[in-house]
Amino acid sequence: MSSSKRIRWALAAVAAVVVVVVGGLFAIHLVQGKSDAPLTLPTVTTTPGVTSGVGDAPSTSASTGPVAIDGVWSVSSGTTAGYRVKETLFGQSNTATGRTSAVTGSFTIASTTVATGSFSVDMTKVTSDRSQRDGQFQGRIMDTASFPTAKFTLSKPIQLSTLPANGVQVTSQATGDLTLHGVTKSVTFPLTAQRNGSVIQVLGSIPITFADWNISNPSGGPATTADNGTLEFQINFAHA
Repeated sequence: MSSSKRIRWALAAVAAVVVVVVGGLFAIHLVQGKSDAPLTLPTVTTTPGVTSGVGDAPSTSASTGPVAIDGVWSVSSGTTAGYRVKETLFGQSNTATGRTSAVTGSFTIASTTVATGSFSVDMTKVTSDRSQRDGQFQGRIMDTASFPTAKFTLSKPIQLSTLPANGVQVTSQATGDLTLHGVTKSVTFPLTAQRNGSVIQVLGSIPITFADWNISNPSGGPATTADNGTLEFQINFAHA
């Protein structure tokens, strides 16, 4: 074979490898999808006389007027809960995420004490950006037909040293019973909260080791995952 033919064959081989690699990475991207960013509390800018907004906006304007704190606060619009799990597909790392707004619950506050509280997540409504992942989540992994709801119930009152000013974030520890996949365990985790006008916004995440909750490891086919994940939530509460 002449040197020119050998060069052409070499160039063709290199081009074929590039096509395979690029095509493989593109296919992996299509399967993995795009991860949702971690949940956060919006930044509150205080403007007298302006009613606050809620939801995923990076910042909102909030009224600085007085708000009745004591009483029952119920889950309101703009609430999100879901999961985060590290996964690897064909050697490429990714974070799988699923979200839902199907959250209900309430808490009761008296003076500077959160006396009682609970919230429930409809696991049958949790979705990601990939139907294949959702099918595995709803069936083999979480069996939401048998265990449709995840619920957290506060078992120890939360003591606040003082009621924060509007837009000021405070962090505390929450202890309670988490029911997930039909298993109930006591958990303690940090919460961050703020008043945004007439709404109290709460952010938290609970680490989950799958075996502790009798959850099948999500690994399957070419995808492998860590043996743990995170239940995360950003809940808006309005005075009932």
